[in-house]
Amino acid sequence: MTLDFLYGLVPLTFWGYVLVAFCMVQLTFMAVTLYLHRDATHRALDLHPVLRHVFRFWLWMTSGMLTAEWVAVHRKHHARCETADDPHSPVIHGLRKVLWEGAELYKQAAATPGLIEKYGRGTPDDWVERNLYRRHRVLGIALMVSIDLVLFGVPGIIIIAVQMLAIPLMAAGVINGLGHHTGYRNFECPDAARNIVPWGVLVAGEELHNNHHAFPSSAKFSIRPWEFDIGWMYIRILETVGLASVRRRAPQLGRTAAKDDIDLEGLRAVLVNRMHVLRHYAKHVTLPICREQLRSVAGRRFGEAKVLLVREGRLLDADAQRRLKELLASHSTLRTVYEFRERLNALWSGAHASNERLLTHLRRWIGDAEASGLTALQEYARFMRSAALA
Repeated sequence: MTLDFLYGLVPLTFWGYVLVAFCMVQLTFMAVTLYLHRDATHRALDLHPVLRHVFRFWLWMTSGMLTAEWVAVHRKHHARCETADDPHSPVIHGLRKVLWEGAELYKQAAATPGLIEKYGRGTPDDWVERNLYRRHRVLGIALMVSIDLVLFGVPGIIIIAVQMLAIPLMAAGVINGLGHHTGYRNFECPDAARNIVPWGVLVAGEELHNNHHAFPSSAKFSIRPWEFDIGWMYIRILETVGLASVRRRAPQLGRTAAKDDIDLEGLRAVLVNRMHVLRHYAKHVTLPICREQLRSVAGRRFGEAKVLLVREGRLLDADAQRRLKELLASHSTLRTVYEFRERLNALWSGAHASNERLLTHLRRWIGDAEASGLTALQEYARFMRSAALA
């Protein structure tokens, strides 16, 4: 008696089943990052309507996720990041809870009254969404399970399990958890987001989480030359066949001849490129002066001081803030450098100030930096006079 029926219509080798499961999971991650994240949430990308619906259909079958819910939860995450209202911050909830219970946190947030009305605007509300996807969320998963069992038989059960675990574990858990806990930071954005690894391949580029939080409206997540965002590769391929068009990418800070009197164009370049400006300040002012001031102490002390001086103040706990105060009190030069950084930060906190006031603020900052007597600050002031939009 043959048992071929146990292996469905498409019997494969062990590695064949592994490849099928991997490709299905990658298609799900593509749908999340390209459609839900970069297109629907941040409008950094325009996907062809047909491709949008293919992704909507695939997400309905593999996870039961609705566009409006996912978009609303993610927009609230950006709006309330690292606060008690953040749906899934490991800073608030703890890494373990977000890592292993990220899907539950997502469901709790999605059920919040008024969430979709406030954060889910612009998401699909057509007949299919109202009458199929919302009304019969479990039907899509049941359809996917049936297809897997018919095609692959008993091994299809493992494929189903892998598909069902992919989003809760890798997206809701790893990206939302480790992405705010472990890795490196290119930019000191006002939240704890980190790049888990410099090569965003396994989770379609979402691993470059710090870059995304620094430039949330950018369709491309990789910033540094050695970083790779496979989601961006998908976008470029889709562009060539007319299925996608990029709306926005991260700004770049250009250089021009230094101006004696910085104008509105220079101000705009500084405002638009906040993350680049602050990173340049940390690299060329804070860190060199910190190294010079603390060169006689142990390397560990320098490493701690570097973090205290560069990190956003709201991300420092009470003990770190105490150590920062002690450091600044004992090193007047470091205090000067830190105060200049805080004054620079004030440019962006005054978002509703007039252009004239912002320009006056920037001119005064540059003038004071040039008169500070610190070479690194004076050179940075010249850099600011040459700032331009790339």
